[in-house]
Amino acid sequence: MFAINSKQQKLKRKLSSTFKFRLYLLFNLPIGWLAGMKIIDLTEKHCITGVPFKWINKNPFKSIYFAVQSMTAELSTATACMVAIQDHQPSIALIIVDMKGKFHKRATGRVFFTCMHQGQAQDAVARAIASKKAQKLSLKTIGKMSDGTVVSEFTFTWSFKQRQS
Repeated sequence: MFAINSKQQKLKRKLSSTFKFRLYLLFNLPIGWLAGMKIIDLTEKHCITGVPFKWINKNPFKSIYFAVQSMTAELSTATACMVAIQDHQPSIALIIVDMKGKFHKRATGRVFFTCMHQGQAQDAVARAIASKKAQKLSLKTIGKMSDGTVVSEFTFTWSFKQRQS
């Protein structure tokens, strides 16, 4: 596992601050702000995000709409990627190239998504810098309600590529 630099630490602190993260959502991802997405816990090993069950997030079947689950699941994998690409020169381009989702149960309460592979993003960035080619990384996240019921699973494949100087 790589040590993260001071600018990566600063970004991690900003993402972990409820107030600063809510402001970020308001100005950069307003639908995430409206949905009530939150970063619950962010460490070098995992990221836990959450979204409430509320009127704006529900579908006609009285559960959380799949797109709301998808964007909250994406956030649990994206945080590691955002921290990993911070402060590289030339910068690192980051984009999702694939997404797979499975839905097991109706999400009728707050859902928490946990991605346990945060350190792998640092490795992918290192490979992209060393090879000068795009590197792919698939990160899995599992969504559970407060009672432990698994409602959905997602795998997001991210591509990292160092930009030309």
